[in-house]
Amino acid sequence: PEEAVTFCAYLLPERAAVWWAHECLSHLADLLDETDHQLLPLVHNWVGEPDSRRHQAALSTAGATPPTTPVGWIALAAGWRDNGSATAATMTPALLPFPAAHAINAGILAGLARVALADRFAVLSAFVEMGIQMAEIEALSQA
Repeated sequence: PEEAVTFCAYLLPERAAVWWAHECLSHLADLLDETDHQLLPLVHNWVGEPDSRRHQAALSTAGATPPTTPVGWIALAAGWRDNGSATAATMTPALLPFPAAHAINAGILAGLARVALADRFAVLSAFVEMGIQMAEIEALSQA
């Protein structure tokens, strides 16, 4: 079932995938640490205004640290999505064809790992459903 998260991470356009990951991890707020709680609003602001230099700078600063938390991965994905940023140019692994999708996948799965085993399938199903809904919205907006 975790492969469905990977599928959604690679299926969605990068900005939409970052938003989807943000929403997924926001539902796990009580399982996140202080670093994640500091990064969530930065990711939220960036998704709302990805061209804002202020949001790009905040995210670049956050993305300069190693991703050790679920939202840390998502912040890194947003930084990689900004192809013109210094963070993207210096941190994107050359061997990964879709580094943002890889980071989004890692962030969501890291968040799921914090969910109690008895609840994990239900949470995973809800995350995948959110990804499907996001894909439908994206498809309609492209039509």
